[in-house]
Amino acid sequence: MNAVYRALGDPTRRSILRLLRSRDMSAGELAEHFPQAKPTLSKHFGVLKDADLIQGRREGTTIIYTLNLSVLEEALCGLMDAFHIRDDSRNPTNDKHHEPKS
Repeated sequence: MNAVYRALGDPTRRSILRLLRSRDMSAGELAEHFPQAKPTLSKHFGVLKDADLIQGRREGTTIIYTLNLSVLEEALCGLMDAFHIRDDSRNPTNDKHHEPKS
């Protein structure tokens, strides 16, 4: 999980993930959104792939990247647990409208 948090720690990598939320994109399409050189972006893609946050598939000479939401969700749940943050709205037994009054 440390690789995921390390990957999420960089603003460029977080921007790549935001872009991939809307649709799968090629490395070239993603590169159009950043001022960095392509080799620098390739390193960012590598960090994201190593953390399993994205997956790349080759189509001819193009690499198409896809967001791996399950790993991102797992990382967010881990952070919420670490900081004792709960989403009570997802727990039907935690209905505040039916709490006994003291």
